[in-house]
Amino acid sequence: MKPIFEFTAGASPLLVSVPHSGTYVPDDIARRLTPEAAAMPDTDWHVEKLYAFAPSIGASYLVANYSRYAIDLNRDPAGKPLYPGADNTELVPSSTFAREPVYRDGQAPDAAEIAERVERFWRPYHAALAAELDAIRARHGIAVLWDGHSIWSVVPRFFEGRLPDLNLGSASGASADAGLTECARAALDGPGMSLVVNGRFKGGYITRRYGTPAGGVHALQLEKAMAAYMAESPPYRWDPARAAAMIERLQRTMAAVLGWAKEHTTR
Repeated sequence: MKPIFEFTAGASPLLVSVPHSGTYVPDDIARRLTPEAAAMPDTDWHVEKLYAFAPSIGASYLVANYSRYAIDLNRDPAGKPLYPGADNTELVPSSTFAREPVYRDGQAPDAAEIAERVERFWRPYHAALAAELDAIRARHGIAVLWDGHSIWSVVPRFFEGRLPDLNLGSASGASADAGLTECARAALDGPGMSLVVNGRFKGGYITRRYGTPAGGVHALQLEKAMAAYMAESPPYRWDPARAAAMIERLQRTMAAVLGWAKEHTTR
């Protein structure tokens, strides 16, 4: 059985989490997927490659191996919608972003199976995430969580028009110090890529659950439009030139975030 995640421990106050770039689905689930879902269209393609530099700057690095079709690690385990009143995909998605069914007729998981998947896939990732944040805070008196994501630039199900290239979220200011958010925004900003803060994507369950500035944990989510670094149509090819520009911007931003964190450490 493939490990639930890959983890590299760092020595700095920063933890980078990538929960949606995995494509592995166990056989007991894979054989029930529709052909459309089996192509994994809603994967955060190549995000683990964009942040592959994280360990080299001392950041801890946590990357999920399993597809969001097994379970969505960025959703509430109780099944509460991420954006009440809006169109949401579930803890265990029943439809793709293009509203195609994920499961063949009669093959969708029932409540008992969903609960089993929470224990099997969701809890191990979150246990590792929580443990590392606790360890970082114990060492430094502060922890910064950066949750890395990507999505198609145009998804009518969730938003109108084209998504900005860079979508920074702090749960509308609740999950991170305003100074840190501004530090990240300033580093991300620049010619060639559009940017918004707390727009359509304000941060998912991970950002909201772990971002507790009063408790010393600051969490930010960055949702990137895939068109800014790759080809959005199958086979979802990595674009070396565009990806290099994205990586340079992320490296600059992580350096700025680390600088802010080190200035605010208490140990």
